[in-house]
Amino acid sequence: MEVALIGLGKMGSGIAKTLLRAGHRLTVYNRTPSRAEALRADGAIVATSVSEACRSGMVLTMVADDAALEGLIFSEGGILASLPRGALHVSLSTISVALSDRLAAEHAKAGQGFLAAPVFGRPDEAEAGRLAVVVGGADALVQKCKPLFQAMGPKLFVVGESPSSANVVKLSGNFLIASVLEALSEALVFARKSGVDAGALMEFLTATLFNGPVYKTYGELIVQGKHEPAGFLLPLGLKDVRLVLQAAEAANVPMPIASVVRDRFITAMARGNQDKDWSVIGRVAAEDAGLPQSARAAK
Repeated sequence: MEVALIGLGKMGSGIAKTLLRAGHRLTVYNRTPSRAEALRADGAIVATSVSEACRSGMVLTMVADDAALEGLIFSEGGILASLPRGALHVSLSTISVALSDRLAAEHAKAGQGFLAAPVFGRPDEAEAGRLAVVVGGADALVQKCKPLFQAMGPKLFVVGESPSSANVVKLSGNFLIASVLEALSEALVFARKSGVDAGALMEFLTATLFNGPVYKTYGELIVQGKHEPAGFLLPLGLKDVRLVLQAAEAANVPMPIASVVRDRFITAMARGNQDKDWSVIGRVAAEDAGLPQSARAAK
């Protein structure tokens, strides 16, 4: 397929490499040109502007937040103005439900298609083609993009005809991961301060009651105190929890645990952890309990 990808951070670059390996003709654009140029050796075509990238007729976007995507879409020479009628925008980003609804409406007015297709997975999984893709939008457009989604990873969840339903799923999933991080942090600190080996505890728990990848991945990061390099930055985690609370309030849904996690993330930010993985809240829990930052540091 001929497609463009705009946004080449860790996740976007990994997805670009996956699509190129799958044989798709990929044009890339990034505000920092060096990130796009780095993919030329993998076979990517490098665009010099958003409007040039839009000539493919199908554009994927992978950016950090609502503000970044709004800038790409609504600016002069942006995606909305540059995509021709009948073209398609697929948003892979984790954005607000409200912005997703707005994008669906604006693209429809312009005679363009829109899918929301946020992904679950860390940068190494993006590059390895092991992401899980959640997609919402018209079925004909979903079917058209299936070869792209299948290249990104083995799991595809088609939510329904409303694009923003995919964003609801993505935010729900990230809220659950954030809640697991908080629960793991509290449990491991409690165990450590009570004289239980945190590493041995995690090995036991993930081999019995909690053998899912989220517990295994993040439990190990918390035990080791390994929060750099960040697979998912703390500020992005805080952003997502705020988006959950925003959407929940709009739907009159109380989410008290989300409020607790937001406050823990804000505490971690206040302690200077902006460049750390969001698992760094394990360090914050340890500090609050008067312990060294990790179980490894305690030995």
